[in-house]
Amino acid sequence: MKKKVLLGALAFTSAFLLAVNVNAARMDMVDVSNNNGYMSTAEYVSMRNEFGVKAVTVKISEGGTYKDPDAASNIANVQAAGLYINGYHFARYATKAQAIAEADFAGQTAKAAGLPIGAVLATDVESQEANNQSKATNDRNNAAFMKEIQKFGYRADIYTSGSWANNKMTIKGKTGWVAGYPYVPAGKQWYTNNNAWQWSGSAHFRISYGGFDVSQLYTDYYTAGQKSTVKPTDKDAVKANNQEANKNTSKPSTSAKWVKESKIYTLKTAVKLRIGASTSSSVITTLPAGTTVKTDQAIIQGGYRWARQPRFNGYGYLATGPASNTLEYVKSGATHTYYTVKSGDSWWAIAQRNGLNMTTLASQNGKTIYTTIYPGQRLVVR
Repeated sequence: MKKKVLLGALAFTSAFLLAVNVNAARMDMVDVSNNNGYMSTAEYVSMRNEFGVKAVTVKISEGGTYKDPDAASNIANVQAAGLYINGYHFARYATKAQAIAEADFAGQTAKAAGLPIGAVLATDVESQEANNQSKATNDRNNAAFMKEIQKFGYRADIYTSGSWANNKMTIKGKTGWVAGYPYVPAGKQWYTNNNAWQWSGSAHFRISYGGFDVSQLYTDYYTAGQKSTVKPTDKDAVKANNQEANKNTSKPSTSAKWVKESKIYTLKTAVKLRIGASTSSSVITTLPAGTTVKTDQAIIQGGYRWARQPRFNGYGYLATGPASNTLEYVKSGATHTYYTVKSGDSWWAIAQRNGLNMTTLASQNGKTIYTTIYPGQRLVVR
């Protein structure tokens, strides 16, 4: 999730950004994806005035086919609110050629959506495809993506999790946007040698629905070094809201137990599939709305109800809703229509035949568009 320079964006100097408050992580930058949907100018103004937000990152695209339907409106509304705007592409590439192709797709989609030249268009590298590659391969692919994206006039960067940084890929000093969610963020600054630290994936804003990824900036890379006259109008609210955001009143459960749950759900909104039942666990992929998920166990812990999804190489975990046990993000009881793969079939051909997006078709079968399919396989198409 990354952000870009805005026209007339807000007014915070590089010196201010580097003045780290050791008592509380700041909400300098907010991540808006297809999970959040359409966001009004009023919502962005509230983020700026009441929470001190300076920049917004808008999801542009994913893989080689998905275009965020709200990218254009969110870009326009962020700019209207006087905030810096950037974009990010959720990477699915596994080879250098795929990285270049995805960069071309992301760059063209960003231009069509109105992302201004000079903005950051980052590659969000946290997918299963990248997890299956060596560090050297990921470094090569990321470099190819970033070099290609610059041809469209955008600046490049890498977003990934702290557990992957300099493990699954290289994140050099004074580059990178790194995610790490401490149980209580106040009192410690993480990844201060990088451009930004994403310290929460569930921040809430007064007039906006749902949880948001928020980050603290250590450099002016995501604000393009510009100065602006636009500042928060309620400094007391900014201070109070930042302090509140750094609190985590939920306690780790010592008595929570997994229970059997053989169910099939259909996602009502995009949901992050993680390697563990915690919001601090690394993200395997983001499952788009409409994806069907078959689960075998469930648990209530850490403020959420989690379900476990058996996968070809282990398990994935997704939050189905808050700990009240309501299934806020999914609906149950899905029935399926299957298609049997024939010789010569491809993800694209099957998706077109069934009126589906190719990425959605692959995701709802627990695969990616780069996974090889074989004659005789049964795929869920409805």
